[in-house]
This record gives sequence, C-alpha cells and structure tokens, in this order.
Amino acid sequence: MSNINLIIEERAADIGKFLVGRLLPFRQKRMVGPFIYIDHMGPVKLNERNNFDVLPHPHIGLSTLTFLFEGSIMHRDSIGNALEIKPGEVNWMTAGKGIVHSERTPEYLRDSEKHLHGLQIWVALPQHLEEMNPEFFHISKHEIPEWEEDGVAYKLIAGEAFNRKSKVPVYSKLYMIELKSTKTQKLSIGQYLYGESGLYILEGAVESDGNVYGSKQMLVTKDSHLCEFTIHENSTVYIFGGEPFSEERIIDWNFVATDKALIEKAKINWDAQLFDKVKDDQEEFIPYPNFRKK
Repeated sequence: MSNINLIIEERAADIGKFLVGRLLPFRQKRMVGPFIYIDHMGPVKLNERNNFDVLPHPHIGLSTLTFLFEGSIMHRDSIGNALEIKPGEVNWMTAGKGIVHSERTPEYLRDSEKHLHGLQIWVALPQHLEEMNPEFFHISKHEIPEWEEDGVAYKLIAGEAFNRKSKVPVYSKLYMIELKSTKTQKLSIGQYLYGESGLYILEGAVESDGNVYGSKQMLVTKDSHLCEFTIHENSTVYIFGGEPFSEERIIDWNFVATDKALIEKAKINWDAQLFDKVKDDQEEFIPYPNFRKK
C-alpha cells in the first residue's frame, strides 16, 4: 500500500472480563472515515467454566457492526431483538438516541468448550442522525456480496465499493472489505475506493515500498486512491474506510456525539437507569465508570 501515513498496532483493551486488540481510536488517528472503534476479539478458547459475557450497556450516536470468524454470540437489546450471530454474518445495530444491549455466549454452549474470534466495530452516525430511533438488522452470510478476481476472494461486508453495494443499511459513505489471497501478488484497487482507507492484516503479510507488514497491524493511507500493495500468499486483510465527517466526534465510554450535552444527558440517564431494559437480561448491567453526580 503506497503512501502509508500511519501504522497502528493492536493494543490490549478490557471490554469487561474479556481482552481485545484495539485498533481505533488511536492517539494519532481517532477515526478512519466514519469508523471510530475497531476491536479484534480473540482468537480465544473458552472452557465450560468461562463464557463471553458483555453485560447490558448503553450506546448513543453510533452504529455497531459485529462480524465473527469463529464462534457464536447471543445478542439481546432494548428494542426487543434476541438473535444469535454466527461466522460470516453481520449484526448491525444503530443506537441513535439510545439503545442498550448485551452480548453473551448462547445458553447451549455455556457448559462446553468453545472458541471465539471476530471483529467488533463502531461507526459514528452523521450529525443529523445522531438522535434517530434505534434500529437493529441481521444480515446472513449469503446476502453479503462475494466475488473472486485473479486468485483474490473479495467480500463486501458493509457499504459501497468495487461498483457493488452491501445489504447492511449504513448511513454514510463507507466500506468494509475482506480480501483473501492464496498467492503473492500485487494489487492496485485505489480506483474502487474513496475517502480515507485503513488496511488491517488479520493473517499473513502485506508489502509496500520494500517494507513487509505482518498480522495485527493496520496501515492507514494518506489517500485511498493510492491503495497499492503486494499481498502475500495465504493472507487475509480487511480494508476499512470512507468519507470522513467534517465535525469532530466526542467519545466518552460507550457514547459518541458531536455535542457534549448529549453525552452528559446519556451519562445521567444511564446512572439513573432511565434507559429501556434488555428483555430477558435485566438483572445485571455495566455501570458508567467512575461516574460522580455533580
């Protein structure tokens, strides 16, 4: 990938009894296009005594995208959805003015050995949609555009690129693309992209200008139209990008907004437990960290 502007290494982050590799936000790069959080979960092996349990917690001002490589997660939310996500599928949840959800190991797997591996992503909403009504969509793996070209398998997980469009109902100009190559070859795909681009290497390697980059790194370009690189054999990479917003986003815990007042209101309402509850998962919740009433 020519014209590399920044290299981001995964950093360990705790999301509640579970460690992930965090890529965004980064101190030198808060967002890539509208993508504001990118976490790499696992790969991890869980025994019968350990389960993936992210307790009910709130969001505002963003959409979440869950994409699994391995394992299964049970999603429940405060607008009544309860659905299991499996590898290759997409859960797309738009918080808008406010939603609460939990993510847990499904009941039928809780007393057995299991694996979990995937990506958890936040996409900021356009300013005029920050307080829209919350929504949830599940997209099956058969609905996601896939094609092969010169030995590279492509998958358009979300957004628009390569003159194709995913069924994930996004609210801004963006793309999330999977590339898998069985051989080493040079790719020049900048003409199919736009805005900012970040290339995350899940496995294998990518080479640019004589430098080789390995797994758990994200390469951010200065210009998506200069997206050229050599992908090594048996490599899997993900490209995140799109048109950046003109307004700055404030991130406070699970809340994202252009207006600090929206975040302060959400913090107060969550502390007072005024958000709607998650059906069939109301006994526990994650408190706002270090919240103090004024």
